[in-house]
Amino acid sequence: MFNSLGHALVRRRKSVLALFILFIVVASAVGSLLFARLDSGGYSDPKSESAKAAKYLTDNFKVKDPAILFIIQSKTSVTDPAVSADAVALEKEVAAVRSDIKTLSYWSAGGAPTLVSKDGKSAYMFIYTNAKIAVNETDLAQKLQAKYDGNYKSVRVYVGGFATFNFAISSAISKDLAVAEGISIPLTFILLLFVFGGLISSAMPLVVGVSAIIGSFLSLYIISLNTGVSIFALNLVTGMGLGLGIDYSLLIVNRFREELHAGKSVEESVARTVATAGKTVFFSGITVMITLSALLMFPQMFLKSFGYAGVTVVAMAVLGALIPLPAILALLGTRIDKWVVRKSAITPKEDGRWAHTARFVMKRPVAVATLSFVILGTLAAPLSNVVFSQVDSRVLQDTNKAAIASAFGLENFPGQESNPIEIIIPNGADIPMQVREYTDAIAALPGIIRITPNQPDGKNLRFSAVHSVGPRTSAAEKLIREVRAVKSPTGTLLGGVAADYADSQAGIARTLPWAFAWIAVGVLLLLFMFTGSIILPIKAVLLNVLSLSATLGVMSWIFIGGHMTWLVGHFTNTGTLDTSMIILIVVVTFGLSMDYEVFLLSRIKEEHDAGHSNIESVAIGLQRSARIITAAAMLLAVVFASFLTSGVTSIKSLGFGVAFAILLDATLVRALLVPALMRLFGERNWWAPKALKRFTISH
Repeated sequence: MFNSLGHALVRRRKSVLALFILFIVVASAVGSLLFARLDSGGYSDPKSESAKAAKYLTDNFKVKDPAILFIIQSKTSVTDPAVSADAVALEKEVAAVRSDIKTLSYWSAGGAPTLVSKDGKSAYMFIYTNAKIAVNETDLAQKLQAKYDGNYKSVRVYVGGFATFNFAISSAISKDLAVAEGISIPLTFILLLFVFGGLISSAMPLVVGVSAIIGSFLSLYIISLNTGVSIFALNLVTGMGLGLGIDYSLLIVNRFREELHAGKSVEESVARTVATAGKTVFFSGITVMITLSALLMFPQMFLKSFGYAGVTVVAMAVLGALIPLPAILALLGTRIDKWVVRKSAITPKEDGRWAHTARFVMKRPVAVATLSFVILGTLAAPLSNVVFSQVDSRVLQDTNKAAIASAFGLENFPGQESNPIEIIIPNGADIPMQVREYTDAIAALPGIIRITPNQPDGKNLRFSAVHSVGPRTSAAEKLIREVRAVKSPTGTLLGGVAADYADSQAGIARTLPWAFAWIAVGVLLLLFMFTGSIILPIKAVLLNVLSLSATLGVMSWIFIGGHMTWLVGHFTNTGTLDTSMIILIVVVTFGLSMDYEVFLLSRIKEEHDAGHSNIESVAIGLQRSARIITAAAMLLAVVFASFLTSGVTSIKSLGFGVAFAILLDATLVRALLVPALMRLFGERNWWAPKALKRFTISH
């Protein structure tokens, strides 16, 4: 099939290239509509108890969380007549900005003591809207922050709230993405010149990368018409689009050159390239897609978005590598080697340093394997102190206005007034004594400051439990567990930000075993089909688990322990790792590691099938693929490492985590552990029951 595809692409190369250009133009025009539809939220579990509580509050009590909040700080007291006059004037101005705005403040609520700070100098003003689309609230937050955050007459105004945070995170990511691309693209192109060795060939990753990125934007736009898509998905699309463009182009171009230098015609070289390297790209892509599709199992839109983005960008990269790239190579022919920059990259050695490294390792397999395992174990050790949470305003730089507003509120107000635990008791009016016992028991829990008076809706009762802990922290998760442990009236629902956070964490924990099982089974089956071995897929999965544990250990040491800020840059240390981002890093790096595993095993198996011994197959396979793997890993690491310039901690951790994991996998694992274990297992590497051999593919 792949050989026939190669011949067909050569014969219709001009038509294929014309259709590719047309696709890029159309996809660019339509895909650009995606950016206005992206969401910065999506961390909630829509089927959780807290989600049901939120719907109940909206439908029955007509209650909606404030989109934006103002903290109004005075130099004297919130009861000062001059301060009160300025605050009332401010509230009237804000209410007049848009017709759907409603406000509630300390002053308009008649001096409500729950809305004033501990020192009596600051007070809250909540801003509600009837906006059905989150982007409308975000636009309003942007306008209000630009106009009012700062000094207003005699008071100082801090603008916060979830819509303000959404605007802050969206704008920060957009700016950071531009900076990251401004660094990574020129640097990557310089490295591509060095790796590919020629000006013409170094442009080939653009074919795959551009088709992957622009095609993914088009796909995500279509997906966004039916469901939410997170703005964070853009970072994965650009990072993996460029990275896979480099990976697959290196593999395809390197094999094309190899066939040309062996004396084959251009058509035969293209056909042979698609039949060998193209087949590897295809199976590698499927392996990565299966891995990334596990993200679709999670209930949160945030993680699902990465699943959509990951699967589409890999699919588009595979298509780019298998269709337009071979057609362009057919048009270029021997001109692929024009304008040489580094001749050794054009004609790599048949028996070079990688083959020597493999033979060195295979002479001392026990020592090398033992040392490698000790290094991985040492790197993984800090995992014992890891704590997980989710993003809040602290992921922003501490100089960001939204982060300043949030920090000011936490420091100066006695509780989470704008983020209480919502308690809904349907038909609670019929059981007053039971309700009283229940609310008294909650009020007595550590961390609960007070229970607000009952706000009835017929027989349905609503209470709010104001607490003192950050709503998206492990302390909040613990508090929600304690509240839910209290014996409650039948049908009671807990809502609010803290309950939403706890339910989201529980949803992730509940889904993780299924997601990991899906990845493990899918990868094991595909690698078995590709290698015809039972042993090699199991080793690949176990080595990936070790490599990922080491990566997470280093991340814990840096982002919780606070080390190496000179490398990763300044960030607000929350003492935790973002749960969703860690899952993303694990899944993405597992997929990319399998990408390199397929590259390496494909070439080793090809040599083994050609009659070479196990040792020679590993040495030759490593020589012919390790240069590609190492170069691809280095270039991909540069792309993701550029995210370290981000002012958003979660994006910074994504960049470091993926870059470190890729480099660790391409060096310690692929160059040392794999050859050592291949030597120790010998010919048993290729064992499988005869009955299963018919399910494997031919190389």
